[in-house]
Amino acid sequence: MSGSPELDSLNSVKYLYLRELSEPKDNSLRIVVDEAVDNRSAPSPVHPDLPELREILKDSWPIESTASCKRFEFSWKYYIAYLVTEECVGSCGGYNDEVYTGELFRVYTKSHFLEHLARDTGAHVEPIRHFKLICLNHLIDVASYTLPEIRLLDPSIPKSLRVQ
Repeated sequence: MSGSPELDSLNSVKYLYLRELSEPKDNSLRIVVDEAVDNRSAPSPVHPDLPELREILKDSWPIESTASCKRFEFSWKYYIAYLVTEECVGSCGGYNDEVYTGELFRVYTKSHFLEHLARDTGAHVEPIRHFKLICLNHLIDVASYTLPEIRLLDPSIPKSLRVQ
């Protein structure tokens, strides 16, 4: 999966945060993620009351979404299954036997999630595709027959005014 300007833009970011996950209609899925950056203009993370951390944190900055960060929307008109995992516990297994392309947005051809679905579900009319978003706060696995629609959103538009 490559070539779209939205995907190219997504592949240029270093970090993502999950911001929204919803099912706008039965068995449809919408995910919104924000880019995050090393915010070197943020106040120093060193607290005056913790001088012992001064040396450890001297060259550190918060990773956060700023006004200039990009916002992406992923939409599936129909999904088979999805799984949202808290990032810390989802990053602790052995995954050397999985096969995928991409970094923050992965497309798998072999995965434990696909194996689980093959074992525990049935009556599929097409091959199942596995997509994964790697965010700083969550890991989101989505199984679907089709690719998601990916749009670049204007992060300055309030959620209540965005076109769904």
